[in-house]
Amino acid sequence: MKGESTYSRGVAPRAQSAQDRIVSLGSADLAGQLADVGRRFDARNWVLGTSGNFSIVLGHDPLQLLMTRSGVAKGSLTADDVIEVDADGASDAGRPSAEARLHIEIAQARGAGAVLHTHSIWSTVLSDKYAPARGIGITGYEMLKGLEGVVTHEHQEWIPILENDQDMVRLAGRVRQVLAEHPACHAFLLRRHGLYTWGETLPEAVRHVEILEFLLEAVGRANR
Repeated sequence: MKGESTYSRGVAPRAQSAQDRIVSLGSADLAGQLADVGRRFDARNWVLGTSGNFSIVLGHDPLQLLMTRSGVAKGSLTADDVIEVDADGASDAGRPSAEARLHIEIAQARGAGAVLHTHSIWSTVLSDKYAPARGIGITGYEMLKGLEGVVTHEHQEWIPILENDQDMVRLAGRVRQVLAEHPACHAFLLRRHGLYTWGETLPEAVRHVEILEFLLEAVGRANR
């Protein structure tokens, strides 16, 4: 069953709250925080090689992001590897991640303050295994309560799965559609590619990565 989250808070208050926190910090401090996340996730084997990409929303009107550069190993990420990106996915400071358009869609649809993409073994394997069902439902795990708004292990988290696509404009359109169809989901998977999740703040997005990667590994190991 494609269960939806019990989370029902509105988007607008979350976006404003996140932005209030963000504007109190300088871009250099925020870039340093993304670099710390990269090293932390690399140590967990969630962003090996140059995989994965991260962003923090600097403002929603107009939309402006701090985002990791393209082709940078996250285990050696520094603040200099994080650049500002506009609502069109463009930057004057270098080439942002090729998936900048996906971050933009998520930030706009969810009013997110941060978006994180990991590329772990379990997210890759399960995104392929459950692709025919177009998603994976996870229920019964205490760790589900680490997702924002979830208060019981009986909650079922539905994680949609999208086919991967090298055409980022087309893929961004699919992301927009899936987020509209599943307004309560905390994440989605790209088939044979990995996990996308977000949060009101960077710490919340990091927590969601940790919770979801745990859950995906638990499901994967149980199914073996």
